Amino acid sequence: MHSFDIAPATDKQALYADLRSALDGLTAGEPDAVANMANMAALLWEYLPDINWAGFYRLVGDELVLGPFQGKTACIRIAIGAGVCGTAAATRETQIVEDVEAFPGHIPCDAASASELVIPIVVDGALLGVLDIDSPSKRRFDAEDAAGCEALVALVGPRIAG
Repeated sequence: MHSFDIAPATDKQALYADLRSALDGLTAGEPDAVANMANMAALLWEYLPDINWAGFYRLVGDELVLGPFQGKTACIRIAIGAGVCGTAAATRETQIVEDVEAFPGHIPCDAASASELVIPIVVDGALLGVLDIDSPSKRRFDAEDAAGCEALVALVGPRIAG
Protein backbone atom coordinates (compact mmCIF):
# COMPACT_ATOMS: atom_id res chain seq x y z
CA MET A 1 0.00 0.00 0.00
CA HIS A 2 1.35 3.38 -1.00
CA SER A 3 0.44 6.67 0.61
CA PHE A 4 1.39 9.94 -1.07
CA ASP A 5 1.54 13.54 0.06
CA ILE A 6 0.26 15.26 -3.07
CA ALA A 7 0.05 19.06 -3.32
CA PRO A 8 -3.35 20.72 -3.65
CA ALA A 9 -4.56 21.11 -7.21
CA THR A 10 -4.52 24.91 -6.92
CA ASP A 11 -0.73 24.82 -7.54
CA LYS A 12 -0.47 22.77 -10.73
CA GLN A 13 3.32 22.89 -10.90
CA ALA A 14 3.62 21.41 -7.40
CA LEU A 15 0.83 18.91 -8.13
CA TYR A 16 2.60 17.54 -11.19
CA ALA A 17 5.97 17.49 -9.42
CA ASP A 18 4.39 15.43 -6.62
CA LEU A 19 2.68 13.14 -9.14
CA ARG A 20 6.00 12.61 -10.93
CA SER A 21 7.69 11.71 -7.65
CA ALA A 22 4.90 9.30 -6.72
CA LEU A 23 4.93 7.74 -10.20
CA ASP A 24 8.67 7.28 -10.01
CA GLY A 25 8.29 5.49 -6.69
CA LEU A 26 5.52 3.27 -8.04
CA THR A 27 7.24 2.25 -11.25
CA ALA A 28 10.99 2.30 -10.51
CA GLY A 29 12.41 -1.15 -11.06
CA GLU A 30 9.08 -2.63 -12.19
CA PRO A 31 9.50 -4.26 -15.62
CA ASP A 32 5.81 -5.01 -16.29
CA ALA A 33 4.29 -2.47 -18.69
CA VAL A 34 0.68 -3.24 -17.76
CA ALA A 35 1.37 -2.82 -14.04
CA ASN A 36 3.10 0.51 -14.66
CA MET A 37 0.29 1.81 -16.88
CA ALA A 38 -2.32 0.64 -14.37
CA ASN A 39 -0.62 2.39 -11.47
CA MET A 40 -0.19 5.60 -13.46
CA ALA A 41 -3.86 5.60 -14.46
CA ALA A 42 -4.88 5.03 -10.83
CA LEU A 43 -2.58 7.81 -9.61
CA LEU A 44 -4.03 10.30 -12.10
CA TRP A 45 -7.58 9.18 -11.32
CA GLU A 46 -7.07 9.68 -7.60
CA TYR A 47 -5.24 13.02 -7.64
CA LEU A 48 -6.21 14.99 -10.76
CA PRO A 49 -9.34 17.02 -10.07
CA ASP A 50 -12.32 17.24 -12.39
CA ILE A 51 -11.60 14.24 -14.62
CA ASN A 52 -13.86 11.38 -15.60
CA TRP A 53 -11.39 9.10 -17.42
CA ALA A 54 -7.64 8.50 -17.33
CA GLY A 55 -5.83 5.76 -19.15
CA PHE A 56 -3.87 4.40 -22.04
CA TYR A 57 -4.33 3.32 -25.60
CA ARG A 58 -1.48 1.06 -26.79
CA LEU A 59 -0.26 0.86 -30.36
CA VAL A 60 -0.97 -2.68 -31.52
CA GLY A 61 -0.23 -3.23 -35.19
CA ASP A 62 -1.66 -0.22 -36.97
CA GLU A 63 -4.30 0.85 -34.44
CA LEU A 64 -4.67 2.02 -30.85
CA VAL A 65 -6.06 -0.60 -28.47
CA LEU A 66 -7.46 0.12 -25.03
CA GLY A 67 -5.02 -0.40 -22.18
CA PRO A 68 -5.23 0.09 -18.42
CA PHE A 69 -7.57 2.89 -17.35
CA GLN A 70 -9.80 4.33 -14.64
CA GLY A 71 -13.33 5.47 -15.47
CA LYS A 72 -16.31 4.22 -17.43
CA THR A 73 -15.97 1.56 -20.10
CA ALA A 74 -14.29 2.90 -23.23
CA CYS A 75 -13.86 2.46 -26.95
CA ILE A 76 -11.63 -0.55 -27.53
CA ARG A 77 -9.99 0.27 -30.87
CA ILE A 78 -9.15 3.61 -32.46
CA ALA A 79 -7.65 4.05 -35.90
CA ILE A 80 -4.50 6.11 -36.20
CA GLY A 81 -5.61 9.59 -37.24
CA ALA A 82 -9.17 9.15 -35.92
CA GLY A 83 -10.47 11.23 -33.03
CA VAL A 84 -8.28 13.00 -30.49
CA CYS A 85 -6.27 9.90 -29.55
CA GLY A 86 -5.68 8.88 -33.15
CA THR A 87 -4.66 12.44 -34.04
CA ALA A 88 -2.13 12.55 -31.19
CA ALA A 89 -0.75 9.21 -32.38
CA ALA A 90 -0.56 10.29 -36.03
CA THR A 91 1.05 13.67 -35.35
CA ARG A 92 3.00 12.61 -32.25
CA GLU A 93 1.89 15.92 -30.75
CA THR A 94 0.01 16.59 -27.53
CA GLN A 95 -3.65 17.42 -28.11
CA ILE A 96 -5.41 19.86 -25.76
CA VAL A 97 -9.09 19.94 -26.69
CA GLU A 98 -11.13 22.56 -24.86
CA ASP A 99 -14.46 21.35 -26.28
CA VAL A 100 -14.61 17.84 -27.72
CA GLU A 101 -17.79 18.65 -29.65
CA ALA A 102 -15.79 21.16 -31.69
CA PHE A 103 -13.04 18.63 -32.54
CA PRO A 104 -13.55 17.25 -36.07
CA GLY A 105 -14.05 13.50 -35.92
CA HIS A 106 -14.21 13.28 -32.12
CA ILE A 107 -15.06 9.74 -30.99
CA PRO A 108 -17.52 9.98 -28.07
CA CYS A 109 -16.79 7.07 -25.74
CA ASP A 110 -18.41 8.81 -22.75
CA ALA A 111 -21.11 11.39 -23.47
CA ALA A 112 -20.17 13.18 -20.22
CA SER A 113 -16.69 14.07 -21.51
CA ALA A 114 -16.41 17.72 -22.54
CA SER A 115 -12.64 18.27 -22.83
CA GLU A 116 -9.65 16.05 -23.41
CA LEU A 117 -5.87 15.92 -23.08
CA VAL A 118 -3.92 13.31 -25.05
CA ILE A 119 -0.15 12.82 -24.83
CA PRO A 120 1.63 10.57 -27.34
CA ILE A 121 4.07 8.09 -25.81
CA VAL A 122 7.22 7.97 -27.93
CA VAL A 123 10.36 6.14 -26.78
CA ASP A 124 13.52 6.05 -28.90
CA GLY A 125 11.51 7.29 -31.87
CA ALA A 126 8.89 4.55 -31.60
CA LEU A 127 5.24 5.33 -30.87
CA LEU A 128 4.01 3.09 -28.03
CA GLY A 129 0.55 4.60 -27.61
CA VAL A 130 -1.11 7.56 -25.92
CA LEU A 131 -2.12 8.74 -22.48
CA ASP A 132 -5.73 9.95 -22.60
CA ILE A 133 -7.42 12.08 -19.91
CA ASP A 134 -11.03 13.30 -20.16
CA SER A 135 -12.98 15.83 -18.12
CA PRO A 136 -16.70 16.57 -17.85
CA SER A 137 -15.81 20.31 -17.90
CA LYS A 138 -15.01 22.34 -20.99
CA ARG A 139 -11.59 24.04 -21.00
CA ARG A 140 -10.37 21.80 -18.13
CA PHE A 141 -6.87 21.32 -19.54
CA ASP A 142 -4.23 23.93 -20.29
CA ALA A 143 -0.53 24.19 -21.14
CA GLU A 144 0.44 23.49 -17.51
CA ASP A 145 -1.54 20.25 -17.55
CA ALA A 146 0.05 19.30 -20.87
CA ALA A 147 3.57 19.98 -19.60
CA GLY A 148 2.90 18.11 -16.37
CA CYS A 149 1.50 15.07 -18.17
CA GLU A 150 4.28 15.16 -20.76
CA ALA A 151 6.79 14.93 -17.89
CA LEU A 152 4.89 11.95 -16.46
CA VAL A 153 4.88 10.23 -19.86
CA ALA A 154 8.61 10.94 -20.30
CA LEU A 155 9.23 9.16 -16.98
CA VAL A 156 6.97 6.15 -17.53
CA GLY A 157 7.51 5.71 -21.27
CA PRO A 158 10.77 3.76 -20.98
CA ARG A 159 9.18 1.72 -18.18
CA ILE A 160 6.39 0.52 -20.46
CA ALA A 161 8.55 0.07 -23.55
CA GLY A 162 9.69 -3.39 -22.39
